[in-house]
Amino acid sequence: MSFQSNEYFDGNVKSIAFQSETLPATLGVMNIGEYTFGTDAYEFMTVVSGALTVKLPGATDWKTFNAGETFEVEANVSFDVKVKVQTAYLCLYKK
Repeated sequence: MSFQSNEYFDGNVKSIAFQSETLPATLGVMNIGEYTFGTDAYEFMTVVSGALTVKLPGATDWKTFNAGETFEVEANVSFDVKVKVQTAYLCLYKK
């Protein structure tokens, strides 16, 4: 099985897809900036290094998640992210 790499937002977000022990996953990095992501599956996103400030669907406030913290996003929605320092993340996908 080979790895699949992806680039988004003119190369400012890059990820490598793989099969974790339990669920499909991506390990990636985000450059400084603001991004809107859409989901196809339920996601568990863990910040590995750095921090993500996130506005989840239906939320009125932004919340910052630091290294070691996880947030969850429903399938078929979009959410906004602000990145102030280059940040690494691990995302698990539950179909």
